[in-house]
Amino acid sequence: MFVFERAGREGFLVLAILLLFSMVSPAQANSRHAAIVIDADTGAVLHESQADAGRYPASLVKMMTLYMLFEALEQRKVALDTRMRVSPHAAAMPQTNIRLRAGDTLSVRDAIPALIVRSANDVAVVVAEALGGTEAGFARMMTDKARRLGMRTTTFRNASGLPNSEQKTTARDMAMLSMRLMKDFPQHYHYFSTRSFRYKGVTYNSHNRMVSNTHGVDGLKTGFIRASGFNVATSAKRGDRRVIAVVMGGQSAASRDQQVAQLLNRSFTRTPATSLARNVDNTNSAAAVAAMRVSTTIPVSKPAARILENEAAPALMRVSAQPKDWTMEHEVTPASNSNNNWGVQIGSYSAPDRAQAQAEAATRWVSGEIVVSEVEISNRRLYRAQLFGLQESQARSACQNLVRQGMDCLVVRLSQS
Repeated sequence: MFVFERAGREGFLVLAILLLFSMVSPAQANSRHAAIVIDADTGAVLHESQADAGRYPASLVKMMTLYMLFEALEQRKVALDTRMRVSPHAAAMPQTNIRLRAGDTLSVRDAIPALIVRSANDVAVVVAEALGGTEAGFARMMTDKARRLGMRTTTFRNASGLPNSEQKTTARDMAMLSMRLMKDFPQHYHYFSTRSFRYKGVTYNSHNRMVSNTHGVDGLKTGFIRASGFNVATSAKRGDRRVIAVVMGGQSAASRDQQVAQLLNRSFTRTPATSLARNVDNTNSAAAVAAMRVSTTIPVSKPAARILENEAAPALMRVSAQPKDWTMEHEVTPASNSNNNWGVQIGSYSAPDRAQAQAEAATRWVSGEIVVSEVEISNRRLYRAQLFGLQESQARSACQNLVRQGMDCLVVRLSQS
């Protein structure tokens, strides 16, 4: 009787464990999985799962390679017809490639679709060496740019996404990069919907089948290495709404694409909503309490008018740089210490979590109390990212330091009443 009862209990335990595992989705059971979906217009997060966990980007790295190339085009450092030399290092890159030979040259015009459609590793190195001298130097430039864009946890080690244990990113950072590609270079975004291109008599077809098969999808990029699984960053527009989805660690290209399609369908049925993000550690700070009561009335001089235009920028976009010595006075209750009622403003965003993230990024170089304050400008709700509790000299020095780090900054102070 004892043996029977014991066997029965063990059988029940096994059954319960099997039932538990059956309730876990394949994505949840996959340790490499990560995902995020954001509303491209508001920056609202519609879905996230392990969005801040470190992951290998694979060929999603080439989105940053393209960002750097588009930036060079806009700065007129290169033109579409510029010829870039193919080095032995570039020619030695493994598949996928377009079989470039050392000594050849490649135009920027051909490099863009080769990176997007073919995900050509040899082309990525050609671009890296043309813009950065060496691939390693270009990777450092990419990492610096990532920090300036707010991608705080991404490190690049090469331009292609080929395996490197130190090359890491997150789904959230890749979503941010996707948005910046669209917002910063709208004139070049159409390249990401290219389905095929022809080079030296060979036609190459896109790895990104979602552009053809999924309603509303018009870019961006896929990626795969064994360590990462199947990754994709996708943008889709239906009606007046656009969302960006990033899925990493797919077991196969097909299962990854299926999950993205499901996330898109679900996200387009949701109404984006955001709530004010507050820094819990600073809730008792006098400066924080004062700044949360910022008046929406600011001086309407010409410099302030330019600030108003820039503060209407979409979420994840950086506010354009203002003169370092410009001071904007807010009509608020002063902090308890009148000497420490100065601060710096890093930018204004339409999503509070992005404002919080940008303020946190600034604390790497500036000490201060993080304040995310809600304001309404031109009938639009925005969230200012600021650091308070500084003296005037500290605030001005802090702004100069942030500008040197590539971040935009504005000196602000709490007005005396």
